[in-house]
Amino acid sequence: MKKLLAFIAIFGALTFGLANNLSAQDGGETITEEVTDAAGEMVEDAADAAEEMVGEAGDAMEAGADSVAAAADEAAANLQNRAQAAKEAPEADAADAPAEKREVLSFHQTVKRYFIEGGATFMAFVLICLIFGLALAIERIIYLNMATTNTDKLLAKVEDALKAGGAEAAKEVCRNTRGPVASIFYQGLDRYDGDFQEMVKAIEDNGSVEMSKLESGLSWISLFIALAPMLGFMGTVIGMISAFDKIAEANTINASIVAGGIKVALITTVSGLIVAIILQIFYNYILSKIDSLVLDMEESSMELVDMLYKMRRSK
Repeated sequence: MKKLLAFIAIFGALTFGLANNLSAQDGGETITEEVTDAAGEMVEDAADAAEEMVGEAGDAMEAGADSVAAAADEAAANLQNRAQAAKEAPEADAADAPAEKREVLSFHQTVKRYFIEGGATFMAFVLICLIFGLALAIERIIYLNMATTNTDKLLAKVEDALKAGGAEAAKEVCRNTRGPVASIFYQGLDRYDGDFQEMVKAIEDNGSVEMSKLESGLSWISLFIALAPMLGFMGTVIGMISAFDKIAEANTINASIVAGGIKVALITTVSGLIVAIILQIFYNYILSKIDSLVLDMEESSMELVDMLYKMRRSK
C-alpha cells in the first residue's frame, strides 16, 4: 500500500508539472490534446498497476492468514501433545517405580517389639505377674472342675449302700468318689453310729474345711491383679521423669525426645492394665465356680442329714 501511494504521488507531480509547461507555451490545441491523451494513458497504466498491487497484497494477506492458522493449529497440537505426555508421565513413573513393601508384623513380633520398647525392667515384672497369675488361675480351674460332682447321683448311691450294707458300704462309696461333697458325706457317715448332733457338727466343720480348700490361691491371684497395673504406673512415672531429664540435657523441647519418653510410659501402663484385665476375668470365673460348688455342698449336706435322720428314726 505504501508503494501504491508513493507511485500515485509521483504521477500527480509529473502530471502537474507537464501541464504547467504545456500551458506556458503557445497553448495550442494540438499540444493540449496530446497531453491529455498521454495523461489518460498514464492514468490507465497507474490504475492497472494499482490493481495488480492490490491483488498481490490480497494474495499476501490470504497467504499470511493461512500461515497464521497453520501456526495456531500446530501450537494447539503441541499443547495437546504436551498435556497428554504430562498426564501419562506420572502413570509411567508409578508403573516403573518398584512397589513399596510394608512389613507386616505378626502378633508375636508385635508383642516382642513393644516389650523391648517398654523397658526390660518393668516389663519383666509385669510379665512375671501374668505368668504366676495365669498359673494359679489354671490350677484352680482344673481343681474346681475335678471337684465337681453329680450330687443327686451320689446321694442315690449312698442311700442304696446304706440300705444294702450299712454305713461301711456307704463310706466305701464316698471313698471311691472324688470331690468335696463326697468328703463331707464320708465325715458324716463316719459318725453315723454316734450322737446325731456330733454327726451334724462334723458335716458342718468339714464343709468349712472344703470351702477353704476351694478358695486356696485366690489371694495370690488378687495380689497379681492389683500389682500389675501398679508396676505399669510406676514405669509410666519413671518414663516421664526420664523424658524430662533428656529435655533438660538437650536444653530444648524436642518432639522426638518427649514422644519417646511418653511412649515408654504408655507401653508399661497398657501392659499392666492388660495383665490385670486377663487375670480379673479368670478370677471372676473361679469365684463363680466356687460359689456353685459351695451351693451344691450345702444343699447335698442338708439332704444327707435329712436322709440319715429318717433312717435312724426308722430303726
